[in-house]
Amino acid sequence: MSHVENDPIFDLNRLKEMRVELTRFMMAYKFACDEINTKINILSDEFNYIHDYNPIEHVKSRVKSPESIFKKVQRKGYDISLASIKENIRDIAGVRITCSFISDIYVLSEMLQNQGDIKVVELKDYIKNPKSNGYQSLHMIVEIPIFMSDRTVNTYVEIQIRTIAMDFWASLEHKIYYKYNKKIPEGLANELRNAALVAAELDRKMEWLQNEVSAFKEENGEDTGLAFLENGDIPAILLKTLSEYQKRIGHE
Repeated sequence: MSHVENDPIFDLNRLKEMRVELTRFMMAYKFACDEINTKINILSDEFNYIHDYNPIEHVKSRVKSPESIFKKVQRKGYDISLASIKENIRDIAGVRITCSFISDIYVLSEMLQNQGDIKVVELKDYIKNPKSNGYQSLHMIVEIPIFMSDRTVNTYVEIQIRTIAMDFWASLEHKIYYKYNKKIPEGLANELRNAALVAAELDRKMEWLQNEVSAFKEENGEDTGLAFLENGDIPAILLKTLSEYQKRIGHE
């Protein structure tokens, strides 16, 4: 080993370089979240302006902590290097979008996929094909360019799109999962699956009601539709139709 490599100044400089690289590595994911959030806000505002309707209820984003990343690297057995982490851990940056209705999920997904600088790397539809525990959501792994001062960094972002009911179920399931140290009793697991089916049925009912409201507005004019929505009074014909729908569902 050379004298230079044993020099404390050399070690300090190397340490500073590593810290800068790690900081820039993590910053890229923060900027990626910011970029996706900006795109979502633009698409949401445009959609609202054109259709007088906002398909998004709320948006949350997060970047995994270095500790969380390191634990996942150890658990998966990946190499501990920035290049390996970047390629193998694709959910460091995460954005979760909650929509009103199932149809909104696919509309928003398509709008994001149509963005010229977004590359869809992976798409998993857990709505059409729910997980065995009942979990439902649309997952997308996308890659977007982040323009730094001296480089362009193509960065992965995981996007989850789900309804309010799906998000509510997933949040509670997550809490129960960790309360039992990831080992949920079979009886409770069955109840959670049943609850997921109930949430899915609620989504279908609410979307059906939304379609009926839209049809009513078209038949009776925009002003009439807005009047009963603002007053909170659902027309009798809609209540009757909803009652008939519930009866029909009960017999299926």
